[in-house]
Amino acid sequence: MTVRCEQVEGADITDIQGPAYQSPLAGQVVDNVTGVVVAKDRYGLWLVGEPSPDPRVSNGLRVYGVTALRSANVGDLISVSGRVAEYRSPFRPNDLLLTELERPSKLRVLSSGHELSPVVLGRDRIPPIAPLSTFDTGDDGWLSIPNNASLLEAANATLQPDKYGLDFWESLEGQLVTIEHPTALGFPDMFGSFWVHGDWPVSGKNQRGGLSIILGDDEKPVAHSEAILIGKPMDRSRSPRTTMGMNLSSIIGVVAYQFGYYSILPLTAPTIVSVPDEEVQPAPISSSEDPCELTLGDYNVENMTPRSRHIPKVADHIANYLNTPDIIFVQEISDDSGSANDGVVSANKTLSALVKAIAHASGGVKYDFVNIPPVNNMDGGKPGSNIRVAYLWRPDKLSLVSGIPIGNATQAVEVLTVSAGQLTLSLNPGRIDPLNVAWEETRKPVAALWRTPAGQQLFTVNVHLSSKRDSSSAHGDARPPVNGHADRRSLQVEVVSNFVRTVLAYDQNASVILGGDMNEFVQTRSVFSNLTGVLYDVNEVSGVEPVERYTYVYEQHTQEIDHILVSGAVARRGTEVEHVHVNTWAASTSERASDHDPTVAKIRVCDYNTLQAPLDNLDVSQATFVAW
Repeated sequence: MTVRCEQVEGADITDIQGPAYQSPLAGQVVDNVTGVVVAKDRYGLWLVGEPSPDPRVSNGLRVYGVTALRSANVGDLISVSGRVAEYRSPFRPNDLLLTELERPSKLRVLSSGHELSPVVLGRDRIPPIAPLSTFDTGDDGWLSIPNNASLLEAANATLQPDKYGLDFWESLEGQLVTIEHPTALGFPDMFGSFWVHGDWPVSGKNQRGGLSIILGDDEKPVAHSEAILIGKPMDRSRSPRTTMGMNLSSIIGVVAYQFGYYSILPLTAPTIVSVPDEEVQPAPISSSEDPCELTLGDYNVENMTPRSRHIPKVADHIANYLNTPDIIFVQEISDDSGSANDGVVSANKTLSALVKAIAHASGGVKYDFVNIPPVNNMDGGKPGSNIRVAYLWRPDKLSLVSGIPIGNATQAVEVLTVSAGQLTLSLNPGRIDPLNVAWEETRKPVAALWRTPAGQQLFTVNVHLSSKRDSSSAHGDARPPVNGHADRRSLQVEVVSNFVRTVLAYDQNASVILGGDMNEFVQTRSVFSNLTGVLYDVNEVSGVEPVERYTYVYEQHTQEIDHILVSGAVARRGTEVEHVHVNTWAASTSERASDHDPTVAKIRVCDYNTLQAPLDNLDVSQATFVAW
């Protein structure tokens, strides 16, 4: 069968681009398209034609093909014919489409030596602080669940570049732009690409210069649509190894869509102008002699094995930056043989190596440890590694309540009452409902009951929820973007919430701490809905500024996926917390000990003045903290 394409004579680039995501001339052959060559790469060139007064319509265009590459140079005014296409890699079905002119022919150089002034972002066009897409509906905006409810390209909506971030960048597709005074937002990815914002208004800017996920004025999570990815330089120069808050020289390049994101492909690599102070200060929180106070640490130690090279660095962080907390929630402890898939599940050698290194780094502070080995290869993570959660604690500060057996991989812990009305656990520590389908291929949470030398009891739950694997790009076709395994995390939160609710139903004054790597933002409120009114975010209780609540950097966002939550009784007594940015502020990814920052908090498990008031009198709406 022969497919005939309609031929269009004398179309402008603006006619090809049109005011929507897809070209109104897609599939048609156009003749004598004119424009100035502003950039070339290995696959073709980029043209800029006469601008349109309509801000929805770009006057830039990709011309794909080596014929064009060989026949014209930067600065040439050319005329070219070809077929208008909307390109998407067959291996990336969630990508948006890139409008381009393919099969170029009849290319003529009309004149040479032209220099075009780029669009100056922040002056000529200003990226909006706005939702990414009109289809990111729901109470949690781009983080709303259910997600993948609409496809942007199927709708092919008319652009509204002043209202939506993706529309803004689409309206500049193919254009030559400049970013003045760019600030890097984190480390480069494996291809050397990195995120920046320029000299324009941004949302959620923290003191270091990154952009934190916070709630905006509309009470929905900001998406940082005003940030943009910087791709590989077209002249094959090497971009700097960026870090959060690094200031760079101006970037001139072409707006494109590739590998799931709107990007600017720079003509040449920028240079470093200034680097923020990399000195991280120790947390202003330390263990004390007050019998009512405890300090808590939380640290995802990233696939730690007995032979991990980062053990000394993690130990240094715990000893000298977290100040040897009384109890530490750790995640991603691997078994004693690491990634060897040999059936080994014990992690005693791994944990022994860690506590030995902490003792060395701290000048002799001793930690005990406990964990529950999983069934081989049933808890996710690297095959053979059998990662799990574990507790470290200082025996001079607290101890596990004795006389209770330690649970195994499949036993479920239960909350029990003893004759005096005091609570206890059937296993200590024990896994929470480990056979529940919610925990399939995921680390199981471990609950424990502790007692201080003064006789106060404390319940803890250490979690590492399902990863965000299989998420889609925030700049992709699926709207809202796919939040990988959010349904599992919702079920997992429900299971943990049921356990905590049981404790609090028996004793509303119980001290309960939930901590760990939850692989989710607090702004994804639907995932955490089962904890609303049950536990309280220690950041809120402690009055931490929202922009400074982060433990992780990914793409354009600084974000908090590691959390500490406390029961109402603990919240009312007051807390302190510090996220110690030893890893997110590192000079490079190779200098990090983990991809997560650790956190240290101080709580009170007793306070005789405040304990006189019944918990029923706690007015959450008037308190200095809010429920999830």
